[in-house]
Amino acid sequence: MSGAAERDGDVTDLLRAWRGGDEPARDELLERVYRHLRRVAAAQLRAERAGHTLQPTALVHEAYLRLVDQSRVDWRDRSHFFGLAAATMRRVLVDHARRRGRKKRQFDEPGPGIAPQGVAVDLIDLDRALERLAADSARTARVVELRYFGGLELDEIAACLEISRATVKRDWEFARAFLRTELEEAD
Repeated sequence: MSGAAERDGDVTDLLRAWRGGDEPARDELLERVYRHLRRVAAAQLRAERAGHTLQPTALVHEAYLRLVDQSRVDWRDRSHFFGLAAATMRRVLVDHARRRGRKKRQFDEPGPGIAPQGVAVDLIDLDRALERLAADSARTARVVELRYFGGLELDEIAACLEISRATVKRDWEFARAFLRTELEEAD
């Protein structure tokens, strides 16, 4: 088994053990996934205004606390976990934006962008646009959530959603065009 496949298997095994009531497995799971979640959180927060009060560590901890509070989740595997983590990070960021007032984000972060470089976008407008997208295509909105908020690669999204990589790529490209249009209209 390759190193990446072994790590994926370890995460899946820990999720299953946790689901079976093994509390130490939950703690070990955090150790295994923390670095990835922190990297995703840092990328998300890099786009925030200067002086933003939510730090990557706080975002990861808040998202993780919300995840572990979901006792009825039937954890399938690593991709499923990171998919739920993406949705949870999105909720934390949107909740934080609502509490702090609407501030536009400059999308200058590396990685998958939704808006063109340097275009300011309101996170709450983005959330609303994603809701409109979900009304037409829940899967496409989920691709955005996993890619943008969860930092998953196309192959990981395909595994999580049980669709082909080509379908994920088409959904991602469609979603970016849809969201750019929606966000331009929101201004």
